[in-house]
Amino acid sequence: MKPDYHIVIPARMASQRLPGKPLILIGGRTLIEHVYRRACDASARSVIIATDSAEIHSVASGFGADVVMTSPEHQSGSDRIAECTDALGWSDETLVVNLQGDEPLMPPACLDQAAGLLHQDPHADVASLYWPIEQLHEVKDPNVVKVVVDHDGAALYFSRSVIPYPRSEGSVGKAIDRGMTWNRHIGLYAYRAGALRAFAAMEATKLESAERLEQLRFLESGRRIVMARASELIPAGVDTPEDLDRVQELIGHQL
Repeated sequence: MKPDYHIVIPARMASQRLPGKPLILIGGRTLIEHVYRRACDASARSVIIATDSAEIHSVASGFGADVVMTSPEHQSGSDRIAECTDALGWSDETLVVNLQGDEPLMPPACLDQAAGLLHQDPHADVASLYWPIEQLHEVKDPNVVKVVVDHDGAALYFSRSVIPYPRSEGSVGKAIDRGMTWNRHIGLYAYRAGALRAFAAMEATKLESAERLEQLRFLESGRRIVMARASELIPAGVDTPEDLDRVQELIGHQL
């Protein structure tokens, strides 16, 4: 039985490295339209674009998307989605998947997977995915967020540091040679709307501020995040001009 859930795509024009990113054309369609079409291939009840931009609203409405206008003051996509859940009157138990507006290659099966994880665990407030990493440069890269989980799959901690640290091996390189892997956190979230509202009402926590990782706000406030390995490899999104070139080539081959 597939879970009953909604997808919300937060989108804004302000991007330091790629200004106006949602409306960049890739293969004749805007980036946000590619993301929206991916979301529509999942089994969600609805797909909503949440934005503070009249320009994004106009373009998205033009290709048939439902759009909710939100405040320009939000610091994160999670805050924007929380406002969206209020605007649409969704109950606290409603399942909502946050699909970032720069993920045009997101496998629809992974959207269903994240929602399904949350649906199956009545004690969880959030669900997310990870992918194994075994390359030395990725393990050490602070831009690659690592997650450790318990025996039930619940997240114990997220960090930009090397966690777990293979102290008994002497170095990360030696640990990799012996077959050790780490879990790279993928920034795809499913929330219960009530947990998301509580998140948005809280101030940033100490761990969140130290690591610059908003998911730590959930953990630090005692909420459960259930995790699983992604059912498919999720290609990187579009953050830089180099990412854009890569995605344009991949999408061009699909057209």
